Amino acid sequence: MSPEEKLNTMYRMTNGLAQQMEKARIAEYTELLLSPWRLIGLNLLSGTVRGLGIALGFTFFAATIVYVLQVLGALNLPIIGDYIADIVRIVQHQLELKTF
Repeated sequence: MSPEEKLNTMYRMTNGLAQQMEKARIAEYTELLLSPWRLIGLNLLSGTVRGLGIALGFTFFAATIVYVLQVLGALNLPIIGDYIADIVRIVQHQLELKTF
C-alpha cells in the first residue's frame, strides 16, 4: 500500500468518525456537562414537566373511571350498584374527616 493510499484511507476513517460524532452530538453533550447550572436547570424543568404530565394523565384516568362508575351506578345493577354505593360512602366519609 502506497503512502498516498494510506493517507486517503486515514482521511476517510477520520472523516467518518467526525460525522459519527456530529450525529451523536458529542460536542453539545460535553458543553452541557461543562455548565452545571444549565444542566441542573434543564433537569429541573424536565422533571417538573414530567410530574405535571403524570398528574394530568392520572387526573384524566381517574375522572374517566369515576364517570364509568357513575354510569354503572345509574343502571341500578344489583351487585355493582351496592359495590359503587359502598365506594361512594367511603369517599364521602373521608372527605368529611379532612378539613382543607
